[in-house]
Amino acid sequence: MQRIYLALLVIPSFVNSAFAGDAKKPNIIYILADDLGHAELGCYGQKKIKTPNLDKMAAQGLRFTQHYAGNAVCAPSRCVLMTGLHSGHAQIRNNSEMKPDGQQPIAKDTTTIARLLQMAGYVTGMIGKWGLGMHDSTGDPQKQGFDHFFGYYCQRHAHNHYPTFLWRNAEKVPLDGNPGKATGKQYSHDLFEKEALDFIKKNKDKSFFLYLPFIISHVALQVPDDSLAEYKGLWDDPPYKGGKGYQLHDHPRAAYAAMVTRLDRTVGRILDLLRELGIDDDTIVIFSSDNGPTHEGVGGSDSVFFLSAGRLRGFKGSLFEGGVRVPMLVRWPGRTMPGRTTDLISGFQDVLPTLCDVAGTKAPKDIDGISMLPTILGKGDQKKHDFLYWEFPGYGGQQAVRMGDWKAVRQNMHKGNTQIQLFNLASDESEKTDVANQNPAIVERALRIMREQHTPSKLFPFKAIDGK
Repeated sequence: MQRIYLALLVIPSFVNSAFAGDAKKPNIIYILADDLGHAELGCYGQKKIKTPNLDKMAAQGLRFTQHYAGNAVCAPSRCVLMTGLHSGHAQIRNNSEMKPDGQQPIAKDTTTIARLLQMAGYVTGMIGKWGLGMHDSTGDPQKQGFDHFFGYYCQRHAHNHYPTFLWRNAEKVPLDGNPGKATGKQYSHDLFEKEALDFIKKNKDKSFFLYLPFIISHVALQVPDDSLAEYKGLWDDPPYKGGKGYQLHDHPRAAYAAMVTRLDRTVGRILDLLRELGIDDDTIVIFSSDNGPTHEGVGGSDSVFFLSAGRLRGFKGSLFEGGVRVPMLVRWPGRTMPGRTTDLISGFQDVLPTLCDVAGTKAPKDIDGISMLPTILGKGDQKKHDFLYWEFPGYGGQQAVRMGDWKAVRQNMHKGNTQIQLFNLASDESEKTDVANQNPAIVERALRIMREQHTPSKLFPFKAIDGK
């Protein structure tokens, strides 16, 4: 009898509330950094940039070591995140600019995380960068399940951290901006932080889903002066001269590190508020990044100096590991055992079914994702992917497949290249040694997946695959 009683004690309390509907459902906060590398947090090995709050979050929860973004650049990666469909099935497969501003919108009838949680009774908010359609388009976040929106609709607009305006629920909010300058009066990230804290306070007695796609650490290099003091040691380093565009700060390395630390401070303030409001145990917080770190030659961001991708090959825009493997931390007091690490191979397509499980609502059947909740809770039968698939018509045209320890990559497809490179990540995490010639059966399996998982897209034609 005692054993049965003890077993009941460790059953997560959300099981009764979320699935039986007899109490408030768990709150969900998903924080997304922009262009933050796999190794730019202390808990992933970073030595130069200080991230004490995210490191503490890792110590209090679960750290994923084999988690992947939906794609190698912003918009298509976020589309995978929102829909649970990998990039061979997703609507948005590249950054596609629209005039006068904005990006290609997702369709009106798209099933998004926000829409599913809204239907499950959640108050839904999105604060930060959207990139999936302007306010007057089918992709407007308020037409895609978000009750509240504050931030940038357009990714190009988000290249400036001191804008002259932001949007709140389709209304322009004028700001005392300072475009083209390293510092100014109203830093958009700080405005996002305040809006996020206010949203949490306002909805503390409800079940809420808060999506926070912040724009740090995307260039331009802009940060308030009060964040620079602790990085004066980086001021004396020779300034990085390889950047083009965006770069504004005289001390680019110090500015970049300070931006990431300011993001870390915001995460700490969010977690502190949850404790103060007494809803800490009722809230799952997830942190990740939309793709790998900025590649060489853009904006003064020095990814080599910071070892932003660690030992991984490639940067943003590449389907090698450095372009798509990203950090993911999960904190849920009383549910996630502190200090755990998992090597579960997972991706952005898995977030939608995971959050549906947390909310006690059903995910659509026709998605590519698998719920990670058994791994997050440390119990239950965790289903695993047979493979992860990416396609990216940008940066020369690319495809990639991960099958267990095997990683297959094709590049420069628009130039007629069909050659598959094959790597064994268990022994070659840096993808230095192509072993395709020694493993023809594995190559053939990867090629078959590349053919089967690609659905032709009128919006994003991939001539190298479609043959048209």
